[in-house]
Amino acid sequence: MKTLKFKLYSHKRNRYLKRSINAAGVIYNHCIALHKRYYRRWGKHLNCAKLQAHIAKLRKRKEFWQSVGSQAVQDICQRIDKAYQLFFKHHKKRKVCGEGLLPQNFSRQGVRPPNFKKVKKYKSFTLKQAGYKFLGGNRVKIGQKVYQYWNSREIEGKIKTLTIKRTPLGELFMVVVVDSNDDPEIKFTTSKIAGFDFGLKTFLTCSDGTKIESPQFFKQSLNAIKRANQHHSRKVKGSSNRERARKNLARAHEDIANRRTDWFWKLAHELTDRFDVLCFETLNLKGMKRLWGRKVSDLALRDFLNILEWVAHKKGKQVVYIDQWYPSSKTCSCCGHILENLDLSVREWRCPSCQSINGRDDNASKNIQTVGASMVGLGDVRRATPAIAV
Repeated sequence: MKTLKFKLYSHKRNRYLKRSINAAGVIYNHCIALHKRYYRRWGKHLNCAKLQAHIAKLRKRKEFWQSVGSQAVQDICQRIDKAYQLFFKHHKKRKVCGEGLLPQNFSRQGVRPPNFKKVKKYKSFTLKQAGYKFLGGNRVKIGQKVYQYWNSREIEGKIKTLTIKRTPLGELFMVVVVDSNDDPEIKFTTSKIAGFDFGLKTFLTCSDGTKIESPQFFKQSLNAIKRANQHHSRKVKGSSNRERARKNLARAHEDIANRRTDWFWKLAHELTDRFDVLCFETLNLKGMKRLWGRKVSDLALRDFLNILEWVAHKKGKQVVYIDQWYPSSKTCSCCGHILENLDLSVREWRCPSCQSINGRDDNASKNIQTVGASMVGLGDVRRATPAIAV
């Protein structure tokens, strides 16, 4: 599976797509209300097939709902049903296991059931087999209207779904999921393996001694974000000036996200060019956010790993994750001695066994490399020699 994203040309006919997104938001909220009412009355979960049949009957009587394709309505019901099934599964697992018997990787914050959404903030609708047709070039027919998009790449493979997404700025994007069979085999070209340790001050510490500093894009633009927030909060609610201030605020956040994503792609390509196997430690991001909040969100570690996995798969490289509970920082990379306790404030420590001085992040990255190599059966692969600093 491969996902392609295209931006639609700005045109006055785009108001029909935005109207369809608003209608999808209304249908979504109506489905949530039906679920809640059904559970209060019968104490059971509303079946997805029954919900789809009921919405199909209502859709015939409500003209506004007909602006959304029938398959998009079915997809809304299926997504709500999937969210409820996940919630009930999580709740049942917590109830059966008990608080003290939950597995270590189990989320203690819980999975919340789906809830109502503001129609203005509703983002998208999805079409599967019908409701759209590509006319060649850069034109696509959605419903009864023809739209143009920026054809930045060719669509190769069988199209599975087409999603129309609306950004906070009101721009429209077309997301196409295609069935692609270009799965490369894992081929090692540099014979190098490296371990990486994430940090707050240093984004990545490589086992070859390279340190990659994070630009901290949100921190750099914090003053601009504060000013945009102040301008937005001072405007009269419902006025055109408030809407203009809201768009300025959304544009500032979008600029931060775009710069961060661009840096992630460039870094992912650079790392995959240098190494064949990249080893990382599994992170508890929710716990990290509770401790450090905005700093962890600014680093966007999960977004970077998603991009790195995609680039590695494309180039035939491999990304390995070691166990979350492996004591990478407390284990001496020279002799293997494990400390009983190591406070987060301690950045260097002397091994009581071999008397070597270990930097916290450097030591952890070397241990992650060793464990990752043993997991993929590459224990004889030499450690990467120092490369050009990023």
